[in-house]
Amino acid sequence: MRHRSQLILTAVLTTGALTLSACGSRDEGGDKSGDKGNTTVVIGVDAPLSGDLSAIGIGIKNSVDLAAKTANKNKEVPGVTFQIKALDDVANPSTGGQNATTLVGNKDVLGVVGPLNSSVAQSMQKTFNSANLVEISPANTAPELTQGANYAKQKERQFKTYFRTATTDALQGPYAAQYAYNTLKLKTVYSVDDKKTYGAGLARTFRQEFTKLGGKVVATDHINPDDRDFGAISTKIKNSKADFVYYGGEYPAGAPLSKQIKDAGAKIPVIGGDALQSADYVKLAGKNAEGDFATSVGAPPEQLDTAKKFIADYQAGGYSDPYETYGALSYDAAWAIIQAVKAVVNDNDGKVPSDARAKIVEATQKVSFNGVTGQVAFDEYGDTTNRTLTVYQVKGGKHTPVKTGELEK
Repeated sequence: MRHRSQLILTAVLTTGALTLSACGSRDEGGDKSGDKGNTTVVIGVDAPLSGDLSAIGIGIKNSVDLAAKTANKNKEVPGVTFQIKALDDVANPSTGGQNATTLVGNKDVLGVVGPLNSSVAQSMQKTFNSANLVEISPANTAPELTQGANYAKQKERQFKTYFRTATTDALQGPYAAQYAYNTLKLKTVYSVDDKKTYGAGLARTFRQEFTKLGGKVVATDHINPDDRDFGAISTKIKNSKADFVYYGGEYPAGAPLSKQIKDAGAKIPVIGGDALQSADYVKLAGKNAEGDFATSVGAPPEQLDTAKKFIADYQAGGYSDPYETYGALSYDAAWAIIQAVKAVVNDNDGKVPSDARAKIVEATQKVSFNGVTGQVAFDEYGDTTNRTLTVYQVKGGKHTPVKTGELEK
C-alpha cells in the first residue's frame, strides 16, 4: 500500500475497556512498523561470502550481525529494529556492482557495510552515491577511493556517501617500508603485485617509501591473482639475491607464492599488507609462512580494552567462524551507521524520516564515538581519523603483533 501510515482500530470488549492497536508501514522511505510498532531498518552487507576470500568475508558479515543484535538488545534507537541483508560479491567487481543495485532497490536499506576489496568498491560507489545511500567499508585501503587518483598531489573528495573505518595504503605501504628498512635492516627488495587496485597501489606506495629511505628495488614483477603455480617467478626471486619480497595482493595467491619462494631455495621473508594477515595465509603456506610479515590497519583487537566486550560477545554469539582481520572494524562501521540512524531519528521526533538516506549520510559525517577499535570518526574525505597500523610476524603458526603505531613523518 502507498499510505505513509495506516491506523487500524480494533475494538475489543475486555472487562469493559476499548483497546486500540496501531500498525504502520513504510514505503518509499517512510515509516515501516512491525507488530510491536517498530520501524525496521536494514543494514546491507557486501563481502565475499564464498570463494577464496570467504574466511574474511564471513567475519565481516558476522560482526555486522552482532552490531545489529546488540543495538536491538540495548534498544539503542528506540522504535527501530535493525536487520542485516548480506550479499556475496565473490570478490568480483561486476558482482559487487549488481549487489549495489540490489541494495539500493530495497527501500529498507539505509546503510551498507562493505566491501572487502577496493576493486569491488570502485564498481559500487557511483550507484550508492546516486541513491544517497551511505557505504562504510571496514577494509578498503586504496587511497583514490576517497581522495582521488591524483591524491599524492591534490586530494579531492570523490563520493559524499563513501566512508571507511580502515586507514589507507598511503600510510600502510610506507609503514611497512619503514619497518623493513629501519627495524629489520633489509636493504634490497623484489617487489611483486597482483595488478589489482589494492595490490598494485599498496606495492607502489611501499616502493616509493623504501627507495626514499635508501633501499633498492632489484625488480618489479606481477602475477595473476588466480594463478597458483609460481615456479618461474620464485626462481627469478632466488636468483635476484634480494633480502626480501614485498607482495601487494591477497592471501589466496600470496601464501602459495611464499611457499614456493622458500621451496625454490630463497630463504627470505615475504612482507605484505592487511590482505595477508589471515589465518588462512598460514594454512595455505604451511611451515614456509614462518617469519613472514604483514601489516594491518588498526591495533590488534586482542590488545585493546575497548575490544574486550566485542570479543566476548562474538564468542557468546555462537558464530562458527572467527571475526578475522576486519571483524572489529566491521562492527565499528555498522555501529557508525546505527549512530547516524539514531541522530536522524532523534531529530525527527523519534521517527525515520522520508528522506532518511540523505540525512543519514550527513549524520555519518558527524559521527564520533568510542568504538571497538578506539575513537571512530571521519575526516573531510570520508577516511577514518584512526591512523594506527600494526606489523604482524608469523610465529609458531600464528600472526603475532610485533609493532603497533603510526607512520613516522
